[in-house]
Amino acid sequence: MMRDAATFEPVESRLTQPQFWGALPARWTSDVEETLVCCQVRQETHDVKSFFFRSPAGHAFSFEPGQFVTLELEIDGETINRCYTISSSPTRPHTISITVKRVPGGKVSNWLHDNLQAGAQVRVLGPAGEFTCARHPARKYLFLSAGSGITPLMSMSRAHHELSEDRDIVFVHSARTPDDIIFARELDLIAANQSNFRTSFVCERLGARTNWPGVTGFLTLPLLKLIAPDFMEREIFTCGPAPYMKALRDLLDEAGFERKHYHEESFSFETLVEAAPELLAETAPDALDAAPAAATFAVSFTRSNREIVCGTDQHVLDAARQAGVRLPASCTQGMCGTCKVKLVSGQVEMKHNGGIRQREIDQGMVLLCCSKPLTDLVVEK
Repeated sequence: MMRDAATFEPVESRLTQPQFWGALPARWTSDVEETLVCCQVRQETHDVKSFFFRSPAGHAFSFEPGQFVTLELEIDGETINRCYTISSSPTRPHTISITVKRVPGGKVSNWLHDNLQAGAQVRVLGPAGEFTCARHPARKYLFLSAGSGITPLMSMSRAHHELSEDRDIVFVHSARTPDDIIFARELDLIAANQSNFRTSFVCERLGARTNWPGVTGFLTLPLLKLIAPDFMEREIFTCGPAPYMKALRDLLDEAGFERKHYHEESFSFETLVEAAPELLAETAPDALDAAPAAATFAVSFTRSNREIVCGTDQHVLDAARQAGVRLPASCTQGMCGTCKVKLVSGQVEMKHNGGIRQREIDQGMVLLCCSKPLTDLVVEK
């Protein structure tokens, strides 16, 4: 039986188009909109997930590939800040994603894997960071990554791919086993679409995939010469665990590579936080005696009822650590916001790298890792 044509309403006309279709919306900034909504969780490997976020107000994300954002999370009644590189491309401005590997004993990565689901709201700060190929244009790149260090280089690769920028890129990724290679299928797709984009995977061992046709072992100078014979002519970006990056620096130094063409993402916040007590233990309490006898100021911590001395050329966090005062901190570069505190009284000179909002500065908040005293200080900590 046919419906009357006059009363028939096509399905398409009853659907509401997403708000982001049409003109590009205003740019998202964490100073105006602090909270993002998780809109998707994607399982990448058995211990790696990608989390996608959108702006509730429909704002667009603008960043350079390789930059990071800081998540402000409430875990077991404690506020924890943690930085994660944006793994998505800025060419897709309506969402951003981070890709997180579950770290054994890692408080934040395990919480994200076990608790963060689509629909959840998360406070986010950023984006920030200087590790990006956008600031180092070159004819030829060499991307070197290991484990979850693939994320900033994936953002760069996605950006070149989606802009149809067929730049000469060799992407070498190291993983524990073939099943631990993150974004393997997408990297194969990019390589199929871009004639000048080449991938090579180096796996420490075979794991369950005994038919793996690729390289097993570790990246060595002879192997690198086979994969990218012209690597000495390339702009190199690398990210991965600290031992991996040290081995790469030694490898490149052995080859005589010019360091001015080498760039690395040099921090892992999950491991830095776990190592913080050791860092404190390594600092001698009397280290202040070695400081210049120039101007010094008193720094009082209201909650712990401690008072220390800090020189005018010294960051407050450094002085606190030297005095044995335990304070939360991660990057120590003014990026992550972990050491953010309320300055009750006094003035500081603060040179941060995106780890604090202007609104928070106006409310008297400071980052101790990048703040030097200009007067005596009273800190709410």
